[in-house]
Amino acid sequence: MPDFPQPLDHTFTAPIGVDVKGEVWSCVEMPGSAEFFGTGRSVKVAGTIDDEPLASAFMPTGSGGHMLSISAKLRKKLGKDIGDPVTVTLTERLT
Repeated sequence: MPDFPQPLDHTFTAPIGVDVKGEVWSCVEMPGSAEFFGTGRSVKVAGTIDDEPLASAFMPTGSGGHMLSISAKLRKKLGKDIGDPVTVTLTERLT
């Protein structure tokens, strides 16, 4: 994998809230992420979430997928909470 940014063009919509060992975390899970990224490891990305700029990392879910954490500050800015859908657009892979 080259260690420079690679362009991406991928959009998905998912609800905020990922069950992690019985607790619901304020994350969104990306469908088909392991196949898309070609890894089960953490992946740094850039893009938008509901049109707000995003630079973050997808973390492994522990069940073969990836999830993106959404901070309380960002949820407040978006006017969203656990259970609400958000649209994530990935424009760049940073790792």
